[in-house]
Amino acid sequence: MSTSTLDGKLFYRMMTGGASVLSDHIEELNALNVFPVSDGDTGTNMMRTMEGGLSSVDPETANLADAASRFARGALLSARGNSGVILSQIFAGISEGLKDCSEATAETLAEAYRIGVRKAYDAVQNPTEGTILTVFRESTEFASEHAGENSDLESFFENHLREGSRSLSATPELLPVLKEAGVVDSGASGYLYIAEGMAQVLEGKQFRLETSRQTETTGPDISRFGRDSKLEFGYCTEFLLRLTTNKVDPDSFRLETVLSDLKELGGESVVAYQDGDLIKVHVHTFTPGKILDRIQAYGEFLTLKIENMSLGHTESRKEPQEQLPEYTVVAVAHGSGMADLFRRMGANAIIPFDRSESPSTEQFLEAFRSVPSKQILVLPNHKNSFLAAEQAANLAPELSVTVLRTKTFMQGYGALAVISPMIRDPAERAESAQRAADGLISCEVSPAVRDATIGGVTVRCGQFAAIRDGSLCAAADTAEEAVMEILGRTDLDTAEIITLIAGSEVAPDEAASLCDRITETYPDLECEWESGGQDGCPYYFSIE
Repeated sequence: MSTSTLDGKLFYRMMTGGASVLSDHIEELNALNVFPVSDGDTGTNMMRTMEGGLSSVDPETANLADAASRFARGALLSARGNSGVILSQIFAGISEGLKDCSEATAETLAEAYRIGVRKAYDAVQNPTEGTILTVFRESTEFASEHAGENSDLESFFENHLREGSRSLSATPELLPVLKEAGVVDSGASGYLYIAEGMAQVLEGKQFRLETSRQTETTGPDISRFGRDSKLEFGYCTEFLLRLTTNKVDPDSFRLETVLSDLKELGGESVVAYQDGDLIKVHVHTFTPGKILDRIQAYGEFLTLKIENMSLGHTESRKEPQEQLPEYTVVAVAHGSGMADLFRRMGANAIIPFDRSESPSTEQFLEAFRSVPSKQILVLPNHKNSFLAAEQAANLAPELSVTVLRTKTFMQGYGALAVISPMIRDPAERAESAQRAADGLISCEVSPAVRDATIGGVTVRCGQFAAIRDGSLCAAADTAEEAVMEILGRTDLDTAEIITLIAGSEVAPDEAASLCDRITETYPDLECEWESGGQDGCPYYFSIE
């Protein structure tokens, strides 16, 4: 069987095949975690990203450029975790390379894949070899070198997969932590499953994807707005606009024109971004008709949603004369108790963290829309949330978004402790928070789900892994002993405060007893604890 060209319909089927094979290996990918704790969500994150791409494409779209563009945009908004964000950028680059193609040959596809490599590397501030980046780059380079004028798509993917398999097996040699843990890179493995599914479609296999997305069937509570009600909160209005040549020049049109209109018409909580001739807008307004009339002068609506915020509004709208805050804080939190703690410390919006899947780009964008100022500090608070936060910031150029490099929840706690309205300069405020985050020792105690030896430390399944600043430093039979092991292996000469955040399985008297034990063992230290309510992790704690 030989396929000479790729069109939109085949592209969709290949993406469906890729997602289907990936779906079959989600748990395997989630388990490919360097640390032997239940923290792997690579498979889930990549699956959510693929689902977002597929849901944006009409299966009957014949034009390849249109299908690839829609897939890339949907994947970008749904991207979760580092692996999901990098995957979305791979497809963004491929889409860019196919932007003028109604269909493509293997040679054209090879060039698009090369652009995908550049786009993926550009998305990561400090690219690490031995990851999905390496495997995608090396497999693309090999397949592209062998893609000529007469090559078919089957041979391109055969070469791509052959080199990808070799590259994946070599990832432990590039990343010692993988070799020590006895695993290969999970993101790279996930990508190869996607490529494998795409190749199987070319071989004639039919796929029907069973997605894990849940459809929301519960509508708004219309009883909250009766015949005698008055419109108090206005309308949440969202639309996707296609700029049209009979109204404007799409190539020279700038988003600032729309932002100016929304400001003039009294729009609030505006989040808008432009992607070529598409403009996506979220705005709160009492007069959606006026806004839609104005904006329609530039093109036509592709999607449109207007909701009466009285039906689901839970916060009081600020009075017009009330001055908006200079800045707001968006933070990721693990557990309801941690969320409440972060709110008390000054976070204006909380994005919930789940060990099974990281926050998506769209969740960060929604959080940006919900806060009452355009100057936003973002605390990702987990290594798998950072890239999605950065990607969301790039999609909201009309806002001033600063993403701090908080890679743990305790770093987020430390940053929140010093963020203050008394610091008026935005750069100084962000620098102060980052210094506080970097200045503490961040620790975590989690149950091990498999045997492992990392950095010379052995932990057995069922024990508790003691992790300090991202490195496994000890193992113990109880969570409390793991905490004490970390403290015993840490220079505490300049330490003053230990802050524990106890998980859902830790009883209050157990947390209090551990605090007492710490202060008895280390009389010069002060110990305090909070109930975090997080699952799968008995203790997060910091040493300051």
